[in-house]
Amino acid sequence: MKNLKFTLAIAATAVMFASCKDEKQETAQKSLDTYSNYVDSVSNITKENAIENWATIESDYTKLKTDAEVSLANATDKTKLQANLDTTSIKYEEFKNNILAEKEKLNENNSKTEKFKILFGPGYVNDDMKFNWVNKDNILSVYENFVNTVKKNKDSYSREDWDEIKLVYEALDSRKNTVEKEGLSSHDNNKIAGLKLKFAPMYTVNRIGAKSEENAEAKK
Repeated sequence: MKNLKFTLAIAATAVMFASCKDEKQETAQKSLDTYSNYVDSVSNITKENAIENWATIESDYTKLKTDAEVSLANATDKTKLQANLDTTSIKYEEFKNNILAEKEKLNENNSKTEKFKILFGPGYVNDDMKFNWVNKDNILSVYENFVNTVKKNKDSYSREDWDEIKLVYEALDSRKNTVEKEGLSSHDNNKIAGLKLKFAPMYTVNRIGAKSEENAEAKK
């Protein structure tokens, strides 16, 4: 009788141990499934939506990955689960790199748009420097805003700034050639010519000065 009770006790302990092992394995699997499903879900949303909600996505991802890793540490059969976790993590990192690259590009474009609005006025439209938004009625005000802004800030521009300013100035000039054929008045055309005469020496002198300052700094 004593032997029977002892045998039953061992059997009960084994069942409880197995049950505990199964429970930990099941918990780990559920955590991993939740983690994997989340990554699949966010990977399918639009880039615009991901960028807009990036802080929340990162926060939720970190929590779910941590939960999965903790559960996996307590699992009895880790090999397959670990492989799934690694695959999911790699998928998220690829998604993250793509979104952050797009986010950086968007921030750069927004920054450049704001900078060009200061140069060309509030009517500036980002159209890859085609200046199709410039017409015979507003072109004079665009040139005036450009030259006055450059004059005001000329002492703060670096050599790279001057190179970019020259590039967009030439693009505006190219648009002017088209606007002249669309009825630009001789009055406005003469005013623009005067502004161009102001800009040319201002660009030359200050770009040379900016380059000299950079060379002097480099020698220190």
